[in-house]
Amino acid sequence: MPGVPPDLQQRLCAALIASDYCDDAATLRRLFVDERLAPWRDRLPDADSPRGRAEAVIAKLWDQHTTGGDNALALLLYTLSECFDSIDARRQTLADLAAECEAADRGTTPFTHARLHNLPAPPADFTGRERELETLLQAVETGGATISGVRGMGGVGKTTLALKLAQLLTPRYPDAQFYLDLRGVDPHPLTPAEVMTAILRAYYPTVRLPEDEAQLQPLYCAVLNGQRALLLLDNAKDAAQLRPLLPPASCLLLVTSRQRFTLPGLKPLDLDALPKPDAVTLLREIAPRLGDHAGTLADLCGCLPIALRWAGEALNDTTMAVPRYLERLRNERRLLEPAEASLRLSYDLLPPDLQALWRQLSVFPADFDWEAAAAVWDLAREPAEDALDALARRSLLACANERYILHDLARLWAAAQTTAEERAAAAYRHAAHYERMLRAANTLYLQGNEGILAGLALYDREAANIHAGFAWACAPAPDAYRKDAEAQRRKETDEPFAPLRPGDLALKNTLCSAYPDAGAYILDLRLHPREKIRWLEAALRAARALEDRSMEGVHLGNLGLAYAALGDARRAIAFYEQRLVIAREIGDRRGEGAALGNLGLAYADLGDARRAIAFYEQALEIEKEIGDRRAEGSILGNLGLAYAALGDARRAIACYEQQLVIVREIGDRRGEGNALMNIGNAHYSLGDARLAVQQHEQALEVFREIGDRRGEGNALANMGQAHKSLGEPERARELWQQALAIYEAIEDPHADWVRGWLAALP
Repeated sequence: MPGVPPDLQQRLCAALIASDYCDDAATLRRLFVDERLAPWRDRLPDADSPRGRAEAVIAKLWDQHTTGGDNALALLLYTLSECFDSIDARRQTLADLAAECEAADRGTTPFTHARLHNLPAPPADFTGRERELETLLQAVETGGATISGVRGMGGVGKTTLALKLAQLLTPRYPDAQFYLDLRGVDPHPLTPAEVMTAILRAYYPTVRLPEDEAQLQPLYCAVLNGQRALLLLDNAKDAAQLRPLLPPASCLLLVTSRQRFTLPGLKPLDLDALPKPDAVTLLREIAPRLGDHAGTLADLCGCLPIALRWAGEALNDTTMAVPRYLERLRNERRLLEPAEASLRLSYDLLPPDLQALWRQLSVFPADFDWEAAAAVWDLAREPAEDALDALARRSLLACANERYILHDLARLWAAAQTTAEERAAAAYRHAAHYERMLRAANTLYLQGNEGILAGLALYDREAANIHAGFAWACAPAPDAYRKDAEAQRRKETDEPFAPLRPGDLALKNTLCSAYPDAGAYILDLRLHPREKIRWLEAALRAARALEDRSMEGVHLGNLGLAYAALGDARRAIAFYEQRLVIAREIGDRRGEGAALGNLGLAYADLGDARRAIAFYEQALEIEKEIGDRRAEGSILGNLGLAYAALGDARRAIACYEQQLVIVREIGDRRGEGNALMNIGNAHYSLGDARLAVQQHEQALEVFREIGDRRGEGNALANMGQAHKSLGEPERARELWQQALAIYEAIEDPHADWVRGWLAALP
């Protein structure tokens, strides 16, 4: 790309200098927390002044890109913007400059371009709608538009029309074009926070984002402010879902929905079926052999685009004579609406085995890959891929980027055709597959280093199906299966569940119990403690129903951890004590060590450090005996905290340094962050605030890299304390405000402490 334009160069320098992060080389390098910036962290030329450092970093990063194709300077600027509170003008200035740098680089970053321009193309055979397009183009001049089906009608072509409109408008919105399905007719539509996160991730895929809608909205508006971006939000539920998503005036918002509603700046358009001449033209494009029968078929389909497409593709895929096909569709229309009649006939023309496979796909609430379909179907890869291809060719299944999805009308209709036993079998296989996906994500996470991000990415991609699988596993089983389950549990066999049908209560309970443990570490980062408690309570009920004492103990211990995360130490102790009793009863030394360690944590939270040390020492002995290095490192860290609470900082540092060796050995990034932060706290207590800040900054990098919100808040709070002791109250205020925002979002009890510190500042 060409050199930095002089005006942009001047503004970039001014913003970097104003951030105070160019005051020295070490401070500047601390911004390089993203793995894609790491190659330049230690290769930046130094200078004698903040301006010199700012100019050096701009020159070095302007045309340097990582293998992912991201603009390194834009990424650095956005990372820097998040160092400031939302009320600080520097935050938006830096975010705006990041977006400007990103836009300037669009021609040479294909990967970034793909993320920012994910708008699907409309069908090549798009037909008609000239009057509606003209109306919508006029509406765009005053803000945007919503396209709704007349009388809530589905299959009327709202999405196709919106995609055609967006295609026409793309030259006017060159910075970005986004498409998101809001799943408005699903039981669990996307939340505004999820939509904002998706948009922000398109610009900055690895930057850590808050979960709270109120915190996301300023970032969402900041990144879109000044952007000529088009947002097509398809299949919206209602105005409440969309109101927080209204973008800045520089952007265009297009919305489709089954429901009609009004929002500021958006003009509504009610869409009806195609005019018959256009429907006939479309049918002849799809199925040329219709000839003069196209008008009859258009009438039978009610001129609904989705019905026309299903009918035309079905006709293409059969040797049946056109008059006979029309006769069969006419018979269906006597009882059914046009879209359902067309879908039913398309379905009837499938071979019986393909019908059964298609019905089972209704189990997926979101998109899925071939592997998931093969698991639900209990097929090998090749036959599964053949079946998916056959269904996609008939327009009964959409495919994009090797992911598949059913149209919402098709999903509902297919689900209605399944038998109870068929639904149970598909749901069981679906839940079992996504329990394995959750376990695979957790296994990646436990590999440490790059495995952490890979595990989180796998979870994020499959989250909708993972949650649906767990919900099915925890739902009450049909009464028809309960008797079988009770009878089977009374049998004496080495394989107690093997002979049972997939819908059986015992198998559901087994999966329900397995899910939280399968994703223990991943879920700790992705679920709020209250949601995690709901998962664990369901799993505990399932384990008890199975009389599985081992898993009962595991869930009791994890419930204690969840309540401890909410600040309820006494309730946590009650769960840990139950966990300890079970572990000793069944001879589970690993479980015993975990319970003892957690009891130490709980008593430490209550301020009883000596009692905590007694539990930790018992736990440490067990972990060394069984060779669990991860647990050993964790307990050493907790011992250090307990000694610190007793005022023995040097003994605490010795424990932390032993912990640091272990966590780096096993690639435990979260443990590394905790060890670094605690070493910093210990040095602070010894009066060395500068050394404390250095340790906390290293810890903060780790926590942000892995998305640990609680760890990030703790590091920020501790850094604030150190800066205050160094006579830097304004820097302390900035850090504590950032920490408070995080604590409030995750309902961490430390929020009250930080409020007090802020109130005490001059």
